[in-house]
Amino acid sequence: MDAPLVRAARGGSQAAFSRLVAIHEKPLRGFLRKSGWVDADDIAQDAFVAAWGSLGRLRADDGFRAWLYGIAWRKALDHRRAASRSARRDEDWRSQEAQQAPARISGEDRLALQAALEGLPEDQRACVTLCLGQAWSHAEASEALGLPLGTVKSHVARGRERLLVVLGDPS
Repeated sequence: MDAPLVRAARGGSQAAFSRLVAIHEKPLRGFLRKSGWVDADDIAQDAFVAAWGSLGRLRADDGFRAWLYGIAWRKALDHRRAASRSARRDEDWRSQEAQQAPARISGEDRLALQAALEGLPEDQRACVTLCLGQAWSHAEASEALGLPLGTVKSHVARGRERLLVVLGDPS
């Protein structure tokens, strides 16, 4: 059933490959979900993109389904490894931050600060974290974040104000 579409897709027919995607998309996503992958949609999409790019390496046109599922499975394992590496980096960063934080700040205060930061808009949080948390200049943060200097300054000022309100101004 897939072989004529695979041959046409190898010949460059995007319509034929689109038809293959339409045939296999739902079952592939179902397989990934049932196998425990919460990011099944992303993995399936990555698998289809990889399949389109390497269609010339498929040995037997009638083996498309098994070949596609193999690509998807390897992509899923890659996603797991990447997530694991990311989690390790995050944990290493948290450990470093905890070691570098002044001893006078309690764990409860650190959690309150983290929660307060999470309440800030994303770009404001980035500006506050760089300028107040890591002592970057406004110009450095502006360059790194690709934001105008005035925007960084106002984000830092507004973010600081909001943090003081949420955390309670000790002064």
